[in-house]
Amino acid sequence: MKRLFGPIAVMVVGIMLSGCAGLIVASGATVGVAAYQERGIEGAAQDTKLATQIRMSYLEASSALTTHVGIEVYESRVLLTGLVSEEQHRADAVKLAWTVIGVKDVINEIQLRTEEGVVEFAYDAWISTQLSSKLTFDEAILSINYSIETVNSVIYLIGIAQDQAELDRVMGHAYSIDRVRKVISHVRVKDPGT
Repeated sequence: MKRLFGPIAVMVVGIMLSGCAGLIVASGATVGVAAYQERGIEGAAQDTKLATQIRMSYLEASSALTTHVGIEVYESRVLLTGLVSEEQHRADAVKLAWTVIGVKDVINEIQLRTEEGVVEFAYDAWISTQLSSKLTFDEAILSINYSIETVNSVIYLIGIAQDQAELDRVMGHAYSIDRVRKVISHVRVKDPGT
């Protein structure tokens, strides 16, 4: 029995350590990305903390909020997107987001569901991926400073633009994608002195 336990213990520890190594590498990559964002590592960490606290409050309150409301936090500004079946769910989502200490603004872009299908969801994911790719490969755009959500072919943007010209390029890319009905920007243009 002791002979069997040794190799099994080594395998379990090896598997656990390999998972930790992946987690450490992923965490390192996240910290590296945050360091290049305008909001910096501390700002990104604060935004992640706020988003987690909002998700936890949604989880405690309602499964509808957890599964149907998207949360993006940038500079302590909360962008809520998604599709819900009742107006009360929208109100609850906003109210709960405001209860989290440190939230500076809550932007309610949650839509009421008229029809929801797998096809629309797939198109929304495709639109977000297309825009993300366009921003990444445009050398005149610091794409790392933008968060993108798409709901019902409406693109929602939040983040920081280096200047109005950069934001105009982002908007141009967004409107150039097939099936996009509208683009709503909550992007802040960086102050020239910073």
